[in-house]
Amino acid sequence: MSVKEILGRFHEIAADPKAMKDKYLSEGREIVLVNYYTPEEIVHSMGAVPMGAWGADVKINEAKKYFPTFICSIVQSAVELGMKGEYAGAKAFIIPSLCDSLKVMGQNWKVAVPSIKFIPMTYPQNRKPEYGAQFTKAGYERVISELEELGLPRFSDEKLKASLSVYEEHNRVMNEVSELMASHPEISNQERSDVFKSAFFMLKEEHTALVKELINALKEQKPGTDKLKIMTSGIICDAPDILKILDENGLQIVCDDVCTETRQYRASYKEKATALDSLVSKFCDMDQDTLLYDADKTRIDYIVEKAKKTGAKGVLLLLTKFCDPEEFDAPMIRKACEKAGLSVNIIEIDRQMVNYEQARTSIETFRDLLNG
Repeated sequence: MSVKEILGRFHEIAADPKAMKDKYLSEGREIVLVNYYTPEEIVHSMGAVPMGAWGADVKINEAKKYFPTFICSIVQSAVELGMKGEYAGAKAFIIPSLCDSLKVMGQNWKVAVPSIKFIPMTYPQNRKPEYGAQFTKAGYERVISELEELGLPRFSDEKLKASLSVYEEHNRVMNEVSELMASHPEISNQERSDVFKSAFFMLKEEHTALVKELINALKEQKPGTDKLKIMTSGIICDAPDILKILDENGLQIVCDDVCTETRQYRASYKEKATALDSLVSKFCDMDQDTLLYDADKTRIDYIVEKAKKTGAKGVLLLLTKFCDPEEFDAPMIRKACEKAGLSVNIIEIDRQMVNYEQARTSIETFRDLLNG
């Protein structure tokens, strides 16, 4: 397939995850919903398909019965979709406890969508010390127990080891394709987003195979005309209207600090006595993330260093509305970037946005600053 054909396939999957869910169900596969740093590898090793549930750009009606208006729209929209039956057929939803909104989401999910079991994954704040690793492992063991109670095949450390290999290979190719797409400005920001977003709706080995096709095709294609290079940061960056405005203004995302994009692929597994311990080590080693405790705020320096390394002239911070951890980091990110000579633009985004004219004006001003 050509580059455009492969990118078209990624778009089909990213734009219609329900079709992928129905495909796997028709094949007799179990579906388990996951999101922010859920231990997908455990689900994969037990023969089920881990499928991302990050909500969508939808009008929120039913979920308002369970949430105040001043709460993350990612959480609200995911519950809205659950109540409307968009996740029908899924066996369970493993929801982590990494922020106040996620904690509330799990408790409300039990009542709002009783047909899909809520499985909590409680992570420690202090994940680096040995007691943090032990706490994380206990959480994983609880997840395993609840999945077995739902009828999934009995957990095997040997099978988990095989799944870790699948995920390690996926991490490798995702980091490779991220760097490669940065040198191909003819790839639109929407197409770049599709490559990352589709990973949440496919078995990782299947996604890896498609990414490898894209890598090979890109290596044979001559890069197009350079654009203004920028870095993005935030929880999500998949709104088609925002991505379209960036493309229309000649801005190319060459790197990111986005949770649903390359943040997923930074940490690796350490060799431990068991595969489960290796999985624990990956979480304990994660850093530079809004929701992971970090007294030194190393995320700030990471953003500056990453932007400079990739040649980005500015940083676009997509601030999820009502996300307190992201809002706390924003002033520090702005200050550090400006000190390093990087232009900064902060846009507040929401899953319920329908008018993007204010964002357009902000991005056009950002473009002018970069050109200046």
